[in-house]
Amino acid sequence: MAELPQTRAQGPAKGVLDIAQRIMTILVSMVETRVRLAVIELEEEKENLVQLLIMAGLTLLFTAFGLMSLLLLIFWAVDPAYRLIALGATTAVLLLLAIIGAITTLARARRSTLLGATRKQLELDRSALEGSDESPPVP
Repeated sequence: MAELPQTRAQGPAKGVLDIAQRIMTILVSMVETRVRLAVIELEEEKENLVQLLIMAGLTLLFTAFGLMSLLLLIFWAVDPAYRLIALGATTAVLLLLAIIGAITTLARARRSTLLGATRKQLELDRSALEGSDESPPVP
């Protein structure tokens, strides 16, 4: 006997099934797009972070060697009677600069946003799904 070709459901259920299938297709494509965007952003952030760490490491290394050489030069140039005062003043200034640098770095790290474009797009998607016409708040 010949097999009958399978046909889709007919009648009132056909419309509901078609709508459900379209909704699922749209949702899957939206999720796929958002995941791709997140992956691209993470890859870019990783590259930027690696470059920044290498540059910061080299900068700190050269700065440390330069400061050590400068300090040796300063201490050799100072009269032996005042070397202890010069050493104390230099240490205080360097520690103060280190504290200021640490505070600045922490403040900058708190301002940085991870996956900003992805979060913005997800906020737009949510507002579109909720049906609100107002734009979402800018982070």
